[in-house]
Amino acid sequence: MLHADTSYLIADQELMAGAKNYFAWQGRLVLREAGRRVVEAGCGAGNFTPCLLDREFVAAVDGEPECVARVRARFAKRPNFEAVVADICSQEFRDLRRFAPDTCVCLNVLEHIEDDVAALRSMASVLAPRGKIVLIVPAFRSLYGPIDRRLGHFRRYTRRSVHSLAAAAGVRIEKMHYMNSAGFFGWWLNARVLRRGTQSAGQIRFYDRFIVPPMARIEARVPPPFGQSLFVVMEAEGVS
Repeated sequence: MLHADTSYLIADQELMAGAKNYFAWQGRLVLREAGRRVVEAGCGAGNFTPCLLDREFVAAVDGEPECVARVRARFAKRPNFEAVVADICSQEFRDLRRFAPDTCVCLNVLEHIEDDVAALRSMASVLAPRGKIVLIVPAFRSLYGPIDRRLGHFRRYTRRSVHSLAAAAGVRIEKMHYMNSAGFFGWWLNARVLRRGTQSAGQIRFYDRFIVPPMARIEARVPPPFGQSLFVVMEAEGVS
């Protein structure tokens, strides 16, 4: 699924693991949309997985066995939890319909997959009609830079490209808005000015502590006209 060095991807996720406010913010957005039986498509090292564990059932899925082993070790004692090795576009992933999920959560993963239409169809295929797909994807092609390339990102998205993606995959967009407006400028600085190939631990700590809490409150009241990411909720329409 991923076209980047696995050790670098895991190191990046470990760097992000301390961003508690950021993941809590994502959790508030995602959990108001998620149902009771959730597939987390592309769980990585499990940074977001704890936010889902209040659901009736969670299947954390990733194509990287090392990531799945880490997540399984962290949460295996949870009776409502399953960890599965499967690429999103594979038959093994489609077989997850046996768990009768009503929601597929895919956060900052779709950009890693070359055929994102096939990936979205695969996610829809495990859900009953009217099941939900909740996505966070990186926004604005102009922000694409060295960190994106090193992480194995094939693209960043626009509203128009998400609409085209949904139409090609046979799903319906229910909700879409930008998020993380301040992050737009930070990512632009790293991509266009500093030309960084890795994220800075100091930047992440400062941003998570001082920027995320007030920004999340402001964006909850007034959706921003731009942002580092797009938050998207889609509805499956019986894709097979």
